[in-house]
Amino acid sequence: MNRAIRDLWRRLDVTVQDAPIALLLVLASFVPALHSKGTQLGDLPARPMDALAGVVIALECLPLIVRRRWPAVCLVVVSLAFAVDQLRGYHTVAGTALPIALVSAGLHLEFHRRATVIVATVAYVALAIGLDRDGSTEGVAGFVTFYLALAAAWGIGAWLWLSRSAEAERRRHVAEATRVAERTSIARELHDVVTHHVTAMVVQAEAARYLTAAPDRLDQTLQAITDTGRRSLTDLRHLLDLLNPDHSPEFVGDLRGLVEQTRQAGQPVEFAEEGETSRDAGSAEAVAYRVVQEALTNALKYAHGNQTKVHVRYGEREITVEVGTEGVRSSAASGGSGRGLAGLRERVDVLGGEFSAGQREGGFVVRARIPAGNPS
Repeated sequence: MNRAIRDLWRRLDVTVQDAPIALLLVLASFVPALHSKGTQLGDLPARPMDALAGVVIALECLPLIVRRRWPAVCLVVVSLAFAVDQLRGYHTVAGTALPIALVSAGLHLEFHRRATVIVATVAYVALAIGLDRDGSTEGVAGFVTFYLALAAAWGIGAWLWLSRSAEAERRRHVAEATRVAERTSIARELHDVVTHHVTAMVVQAEAARYLTAAPDRLDQTLQAITDTGRRSLTDLRHLLDLLNPDHSPEFVGDLRGLVEQTRQAGQPVEFAEEGETSRDAGSAEAVAYRVVQEALTNALKYAHGNQTKVHVRYGEREITVEVGTEGVRSSAASGGSGRGLAGLRERVDVLGGEFSAGQREGGFVVRARIPAGNPS
């Protein structure tokens, strides 16, 4: 029940939410026992309530209804009515509306904040001079003290405004960083999926040009291109599923199928696996798959026809991957858009692993150690 009431209250317009405090101050100002019990700036003799007092009370309190929607208008009207209240000596409870209007203006005013402070200060000095000429015994110390109290009310609103602005800016930066991270992740996934399959298809298509005299081999090559295209579509569908917020991600990579596809593209690959992947390997298995995929893609692009060795070992707490290709230069393997190897390094680093890629033993070697499972 209480939660329903709170939800209903939050759905109300801000003017409706601000109306109760304004009406409460109006009613309190007309309570006989509270006459001349309000703010008494200047200590002028109290004046009995009259028709003008009712107008002044209304102008002091009712603008609080729009204190969040039109804070500047609220502050101006309340301040003028407060000045009349003090100069006429009504000293009503409605004077409490001024600090409320100041806090609201400090919090909700978006523009001309410095100008508002200057104008309000000048107006207060004019009010102090007017009260002094009417016989005020407040003295400079009293006027300064009251001004500092009003300044504190504005300061509270301004501090809240700064806090909200800082929080909004922080959220904006978080949202922007999230968008950049999402775009980077999507670009990395597209690079990993599309580049490998398209590279294999291009290599196979190039080979098919020279097989017109061997119909059987030509048919095998065209079938390989078709299979590669289908795998590419399957992987793209899986990637699109990952972008669906209702989708539960599940790794579907097949290292042996990946190696066989690369072999069909004309790349001799020696593949060896040790151990078995565990059920709690988590994203480590997906990262290992991407490491092998990117390394084989580079082998097809920069060392087509050269021997490539893939070794994957599944340990209790980690997966190690090593892919070496003979004859490829480091500068060639690390060329291109930079998303490939750099993306792999980021993937492995996120899991707290180690990644290296460079010239080794007459060829190019990619190594990765990827922590898997939950540490004991």
